[in-house]
Amino acid sequence: MSKVAEDIHLILCLTPYVGHTTFDRLINECRMRGIELEELLSMSADRLREEFSLPPISARALANGAKGVRRRAHLLRQKIGDKPVRMVTRDSPLYPRSLEEFCEKPPGYLFFYGNPRVLSNPTFCVIASRGATREELDHVGRVVESKTLEGKTLVTGSNTPAYQMAAVVPLRWGAPRVVVVDRGLFEALGDDLERELFPAARLWRYRFDPATDLVISFNRPDEGASKGGPAHRDEIVVGLSQEVHAVRLRKGGNMERLAARAEERGKALVRGASLQ
Repeated sequence: MSKVAEDIHLILCLTPYVGHTTFDRLINECRMRGIELEELLSMSADRLREEFSLPPISARALANGAKGVRRRAHLLRQKIGDKPVRMVTRDSPLYPRSLEEFCEKPPGYLFFYGNPRVLSNPTFCVIASRGATREELDHVGRVVESKTLEGKTLVTGSNTPAYQMAAVVPLRWGAPRVVVVDRGLFEALGDDLERELFPAARLWRYRFDPATDLVISFNRPDEGASKGGPAHRDEIVVGLSQEVHAVRLRKGGNMERLAARAEERGKALVRGASLQ
């Protein structure tokens, strides 16, 4: 992909009222109709509404805000510097095809920070509904240790007790992790992108290691958590995992639905506890 296309992808992503679905549709329609992406940034709001059926608020934001968004994109690139941050769109070879097969609405883009090669390893996750007991959390740790020693890579979230229990275990063995966050990279990892995500991990290291691990965010890098973020995070965690271990599921809850979908889509599902 050319540098110009990468820059325009970032500008589109940062434009207010252009969410994942709109972003994806704009990219696809431009490709199918032979429209250069750069042309989008010079179109009037009326033309954007007529040609792409954009809602008025999205068309106005894209037509009138290009200068401000270009400035925001420039500052963001400066802030990232030489850190290994990549914006991965659905036409990128790095985009995980398992998400297209699993997610009801695959993200139009993702931000990767760290080592994307870990996604080529066999992957697994351990999911648990909120309210897991101490015994169940200990079971999470045992499952992660067992699978890590088999050479498989953990995919986890960052801000539930079960995810936190899981995420620390690979560090004991120097093994990589994939961590999906429900907020922007800078909100999750600090302005220098060096903050370790899990306080308990500081027993083994004080800074996040992008040479070993991979953090994935579906949010704009300079923004906080998004509405519905935890549910999207959990869907991506399961979508990236070839093997799903369900330690505690609440009947009718999001984790139970994701486990059922994983089984339907042919993922290896191991239930470690009955539905609660």
